[in-house]
Amino acid sequence: MTRFLALLGRELRLALRHGGDTLAALFFFAIAVTMFPLAIGPGPQTLALVGPGIIWVAALLAALLPLDRLFGADFEDGSLDLLLLCGLPASAVAGAKALAHWLMTGLPLLVVAAPLAVMLRMPSGLIPVLLGGLLPGTLLLSLLGTAGAAVVLGARRGGVLLPLLVLPLAVPVLIFGAGAVSAASFGESPRPHLLLLAAMLAAALPLCPIAAGAALRAAAE
Repeated sequence: MTRFLALLGRELRLALRHGGDTLAALFFFAIAVTMFPLAIGPGPQTLALVGPGIIWVAALLAALLPLDRLFGADFEDGSLDLLLLCGLPASAVAGAKALAHWLMTGLPLLVVAAPLAVMLRMPSGLIPVLLGGLLPGTLLLSLLGTAGAAVVLGARRGGVLLPLLVLPLAVPVLIFGAGAVSAASFGESPRPHLLLLAAMLAAALPLCPIAAGAALRAAAE
């Protein structure tokens, strides 16, 4: 655990030194959301209806932006070999990377989502449901993105392959996350959708780091 926390601290310090990646993801998220009212009109009912889907799609795309550097910089300068020799399993190295990605990207997106939901005229009662879905949803996106970034590591045009690999895997997250808000808006319980997101997160927590670790070992060899 001490080595895991040390690795996590290293990743957070590196992310803070390259804070432009986090700011770029947040600005992309905010700009993408604010462009939709310009295209579909400022009608409160229309915005409230499509607002959850807009926020989820924008959050998904914004979470993909920093993934290209998640392992790329370490792979290029040789740090990845040292990380794999630090005494931690490769899956734990991937898990620390995924947690750092969520803390520096997913968590800020979660914070920014609330004022953007207000801007889209979402009823105040639906905002907690939206955030309740985004919490496991952004964690899932970080885990899936980490696994995808490890798989394409060292491949030619990996930056192009990464979205093609991660986006189809993230479709269920998008469906259940937006479905929870839609169910609440019609007076139904969002609990089934949120529980499905939690179940997907419980499955991804062990599986994604294991898959990413195997891909990292293959790339290092």
